[in-house]
Amino acid sequence: MLSFILLIVGFALLVWGADKFVAGASALARRLGVSPLLVGLTIVAFGTSAPELAVSLTAAIQGANEIAVGNVVGSNIFNLLVVAGLSAVVCPLVMDRTLMRRDWPYSLLAALVLCAMIAPDLTISRLEGVILLALFAMTLFFQIRTAIRGRGTLDSDDEEVTLRPFTIALYIVLGLACIIAGGQFAVNGATGIARMFGLSETLIGLTIVAIGTSLPELVTSLVAARRGQNEIAMGNVIGSNIFNILLILGLSSVITPIPVLSTSIIDCLVLIGITVLFYLPARLSKSKSAADDDTGGRLTRPVGAVMVLLYIAYAVYLVLR
Repeated sequence: MLSFILLIVGFALLVWGADKFVAGASALARRLGVSPLLVGLTIVAFGTSAPELAVSLTAAIQGANEIAVGNVVGSNIFNLLVVAGLSAVVCPLVMDRTLMRRDWPYSLLAALVLCAMIAPDLTISRLEGVILLALFAMTLFFQIRTAIRGRGTLDSDDEEVTLRPFTIALYIVLGLACIIAGGQFAVNGATGIARMFGLSETLIGLTIVAIGTSLPELVTSLVAARRGQNEIAMGNVIGSNIFNILLILGLSSVITPIPVLSTSIIDCLVLIGITVLFYLPARLSKSKSAADDDTGGRLTRPVGAVMVLLYIAYAVYLVLR
């Protein structure tokens, strides 16, 4: 019974927290005069990846980070196929030109660099960790510079701008806290239910726990898509993928070199493949709105549905291997 209660409370906290978090992040972008894309790529992406960061750093400090790469790559695959896919099914995502020209290709570069690092010796060394952190610092610098150059004026008639700075901060902090706590409650509840039905620890780890660490990204992007905040929804996905590889693996490997499972190479190649595969239809499917001058592409409902179905096939492969 406790497991069912934890699951229900967890999902309730996730939904409520994501709603407040997205509202606060969107209001912050409007008040600062920057694109919501920057907030999605930074504050939202970093916040929703906090559980992965905490788990990876704890594992690195304890010298038990053998599956860190598999977890990060698996989370990135889930983000791109399920988080972005379901968000597009809820509301077709019209994407910013900067995201399509700079950030999505940069997430592909991060995956390529990771694959090149782990393929020769199945290890991410401390030096390679420093390289990942340097790449992360570089992308953060370019994101902030682009945002400063493109700052707009404050629209005092905007409903979200009427939120006080204290209210914005409260929404962001409280919303993020509820997202993290709700994700943990949901994972604990689902794991307890799975054990009640006799599922193996391996299967639980590959499915419930792996998906559970990405619940913050999933719920936050779905809420953002429902609220029409496309830039936050997709910025969260791409930003989290960049954050996971460059910062989380970079910090973890600097603390302790990370040994890599051979299957992680296959997963890394899958991540590279789907990053390229779904970039093409998104890039080619332009918005038909003449007013949408900054549109870089779209993720339509049919494409989103294909993304989700592809992840289901990938999950079956994970269970069978």
